[in-house]
Amino acid sequence: MQRRHFLKAAGVGVVAAGAAPVLSTVPSAAAPAPQRTLPVGVDHYRSLVPELFEPSPVPRAHSEAIVIGSGFGASATALRLAESGTQVTILERGLRWPHDPQREIHTSDMLADGRGVYRRTSFTNLTGLPVVCDYFSGVLDATDYDHISVWRGAAVGGGSIVFTGVMIAPEKRFFDAVFGNSLSYDEMTSTWYPKVRRMLRLSPLPDDLYQAPNFGHSRRWDQDARLAGYSPQPIDGIWNWDVVRSELAGGSRPSATVGDSNMGNSNGAKFDLTQNYIPAAEATGRATVCFGHEVTRIGREKNGRYTVDVESTDPTGAVLSRTTLTCDRLFLGAGSIGTSELLVRARATGALPDLNEHIGAGWGTNGDGGMVRSFGFSDGMQQAAPSASRIVDESGMPLSLENWYVPGLPVNIGMLGTLGMTLDPQRAEFSYDANSDRVVLNWPEHGNDATVEALRAVQNKMSFAGTTLPSALPFAKDVNSSFTAHPLGGAVLGRATDGYGRVKGYDGLYVMDGAAIPGSTGTVNPSLTITALAERNIAEIVKSGR
Repeated sequence: MQRRHFLKAAGVGVVAAGAAPVLSTVPSAAAPAPQRTLPVGVDHYRSLVPELFEPSPVPRAHSEAIVIGSGFGASATALRLAESGTQVTILERGLRWPHDPQREIHTSDMLADGRGVYRRTSFTNLTGLPVVCDYFSGVLDATDYDHISVWRGAAVGGGSIVFTGVMIAPEKRFFDAVFGNSLSYDEMTSTWYPKVRRMLRLSPLPDDLYQAPNFGHSRRWDQDARLAGYSPQPIDGIWNWDVVRSELAGGSRPSATVGDSNMGNSNGAKFDLTQNYIPAAEATGRATVCFGHEVTRIGREKNGRYTVDVESTDPTGAVLSRTTLTCDRLFLGAGSIGTSELLVRARATGALPDLNEHIGAGWGTNGDGGMVRSFGFSDGMQQAAPSASRIVDESGMPLSLENWYVPGLPVNIGMLGTLGMTLDPQRAEFSYDANSDRVVLNWPEHGNDATVEALRAVQNKMSFAGTTLPSALPFAKDVNSSFTAHPLGGAVLGRATDGYGRVKGYDGLYVMDGAAIPGSTGTVNPSLTITALAERNIAEIVKSGR
């Protein structure tokens, strides 16, 4: 076990070379203590990751196509447009992060600093530990609304930088319950899911890694599931298993094998979009990624061109310039929150007055819930991040549970993590507050109650069978649905758009991300479906020329 990780586990501050002192304690139930009391300053981040301070390419004043965002849907869209001969400008608010087998490019959940969290000074991770950090353009954006916190990526590569790497398709019965007649399961499984699987080299956890000490928690989780009467099934991930093996062999700085994922993997163990779709788009010579460029408003000129108001910012969030770009066609891929905000504001302010009544509606959390059990002892000093398996339960509200690690846990102390996703029908909508010029998500106060109860029932069943304890009080309760890492909806396919993402009321305006999905992907992580849907839709858009 590395000295740095041991000190973190013991609650001792670890001071990097040239950094200001860090005070870190493990909070007690009576007196939670902050983990960081002194900001380290921008020079510290410049010394760790100087690439973040390199200037972004300057976007063209006018582009054939602008793609807002660089996550799963946006990256697939940009690549296929560029391949078709279209000149594409990609606008991404976050930074462009490098990979290195030995450097600490990204921070960890346990002692997150500004590299981990996007422009916040405090953050509470899934284990309930408070983190005080520097205001910086980190990779994980946690946006707090009334009754729900929404987690999403803020970097070139979007959510692929911060997710846990699971990419699987839902069962047909759950898919059809969500999409109805608006999308064909047979088409998706025969053409578009396989296309994405090939592009992203998806595969399940290999057996040699499953048997390694750092995956002892995965084997214990599967054992408890079997004792409870379930049959765990392997699940595909986006991980580069050779890099994971290299970590265990000492050839790469540990990352995936010590529970790093939610705030990025420094060594490229996660085969994120900066290693496939994005460089492939750039290799065409027709796609330019402009990072540190946040889109604030969209509109349309009388000549039919779309306008895009953009702020260029440095890594500290300071505004360098403001400009208005134009394009012939505008592709929204800023994620469910970003895309919905832009459309709702455009309709409310009259910038795009012909957007229909479905803009901002149909938003859901994918039924997310994080769970933890105690006294689930297993092999290994640390818990690796890649997920090994899942189970499905239909005794009540349909749901799935995935074999997870415990984010922010530096040593394996017998806590077992689970990610649950229900087929929860609860939906919400966005509205525009003219006084503050903010788009607000109106999630109901008890909107997560049904999900919590459904997940708790299965969690308790596994706890009893495996002789473990639900929750890890005082740090983490048994089911945490106060957040979602899978925001979906706001511009739903077939309602706000036609069947291929073309926004109703406006030619040349498209929704290509999770905003098009009606609140759920059928008890699975959304990334595969988002990417496959974007591949399907952009193929039709390119083919039809509109």
